[in-house]
Amino acid sequence: MKNTGLGWTNLSAMIENGELHRRCLKKKEEFKGGIMTTSKWANLPEWLPLPPEGQMPAVVQDAASGAVLMLITLNREAVDRIAATGLVHYYHPRKRKVVLKGESSGHSQEVTEIRLNCTGDQLLLRVNPRGGACEWGYQSCFFRRLGADSWETADPRVFDPEEVYPEFAFSH
Repeated sequence: MKNTGLGWTNLSAMIENGELHRRCLKKKEEFKGGIMTTSKWANLPEWLPLPPEGQMPAVVQDAASGAVLMLITLNREAVDRIAATGLVHYYHPRKRKVVLKGESSGHSQEVTEIRLNCTGDQLLLRVNPRGGACEWGYQSCFFRRLGADSWETADPRVFDPEEVYPEFAFSH
């Protein structure tokens, strides 16, 4: 077994004095909207160093194809929710809150691997996507490429955004 950063001595002490149980109850209270699942990322919030501003960018990559799907912003709440569920959550700047990827569309992303860059201020989340990542209907948010004279659509749509997001009036 690997030492997760808590240390086995600390973990044993936490079990004996009930601290581990209190932490679990606290996490359960934080996520009242659903049932907390066991996750291999349970210790993520404890060892992930967030920059002083409290947010860090993360690249979301399809674990099977290697395609870059999204660039997201993580804060402590998003990291805690990833740790609790194993699913991508991120800080949504327009909504000014943390959201579950796919909470409206059903196109969630299961985290399979997390990597930290060399300077410790960016993450790579490798995921198994369940549907397209882009709200415009594409598998990746990076569906445009620079052509000779302008931006061109490089990838096909994988879903109709008007059907998936009927509450939004799409002008794109």
